Amino acid sequence: MTEETGMHLETVRVELGDRSYDIIVGPTSLKSIGTRIRDLFGDVRTAIITDRNVADLHLGTVEQALTDAGIGHTAIIMEPGEPTKRYDGMMAACDAILDSKLERGDLIIALGGGVIGDLAGFAAGIVRRGMRFIQVPTSLLAQVDSSVGGKTGINTRHGKNLIGLFHQPGLVIADTAILDTLSEREFRAGYAEVAKYGLINDEAFFSWLENNWQAVFKGGQERVHAVATSCRAKAAVVAADERESGQRALLNLGHTFGHALEGMAAYDPVRLVHGEGVAIGMVLAHEFSARQGLCSPEDAARARHHLDAVGLPTTLQQIPGQLPPAETLMNFIAQDKKVSRGSLTFILTRGIGQSFVEKDVAPDLVKDFLEDKLSA
Repeated sequence: MTEETGMHLETVRVELGDRSYDIIVGPTSLKSIGTRIRDLFGDVRTAIITDRNVADLHLGTVEQALTDAGIGHTAIIMEPGEPTKRYDGMMAACDAILDSKLERGDLIIALGGGVIGDLAGFAAGIVRRGMRFIQVPTSLLAQVDSSVGGKTGINTRHGKNLIGLFHQPGLVIADTAILDTLSEREFRAGYAEVAKYGLINDEAFFSWLENNWQAVFKGGQERVHAVATSCRAKAAVVAADERESGQRALLNLGHTFGHALEGMAAYDPVRLVHGEGVAIGMVLAHEFSARQGLCSPEDAARARHHLDAVGLPTTLQQIPGQLPPAETLMNFIAQDKKVSRGSLTFILTRGIGQSFVEKDVAPDLVKDFLEDKLSA
């Protein structure tokens, strides 16, 4: 329990043998970062990779905690947004780490949302052939998804996250109180990834969210519970399938459609952010499943209704700007990381909490489905 809030911290363990690590979930946990680093990593120097927006809000707290613990630190401040998560941004981060003269045994701190977490983790994985790093996710989406599991990467003109590597952090600190600094849109977008865990394989959690989502938005112990439950679900999948050869692909529910929509929108956050793409993608995955007779129309409607209630977009027509033909979306889908020898793989569902991996999905079925949705 934290003295300042009276709420309990939760610790979620990611079991990966000698690379296992903890996720610390709860309010004010960010203030303990210095002592936690000292206890886990000993006498290290650190580089904090963050973006300008996050630095204004949280960098001072991290720097003070590190100073109080006697840990040397350098701040590397990047521009916010998806454009930073490309070749130029990666090289700038790597050069800044080397400029700071950190050694291989020192530590990178990824302080930010999914963009910074992916970029900093990738840089840590390749500088000096691999440095240790920790994740300090500052968005809901990053706390429940991208900060856990070791997937890092950058975007290219061919699609999202197509260049990267698996590099596990040594610690994740998910301070649920700092989520109060997010805009309502950012929080909603992150919530899509929370709902995802219920839709994948936990109908009871999805039901709990249907009844408690407003309390999650307000904060308090319900938010801690939602974040910890999501992290626990992801930790179990990562422990069973670290490199996404089987079960871990389920975590991509909604992402095949969602990533295609992000690519179509040129990663423009005015039009669409990642969690919004995932929300629409999860609805499309359920509706496509219903169209194939795999799940009931009622279950597809239930998924859509909850995401609608939260305020997330659930249709293609809610994306601002002109929509492309189905063929354009199919071109992005063809670049999806789950494609194998040109065959499409989708995460489909037999109902709420009953998702599964479906290989060899006929492209014509997907294209016809998208054409119908685009003309709706």
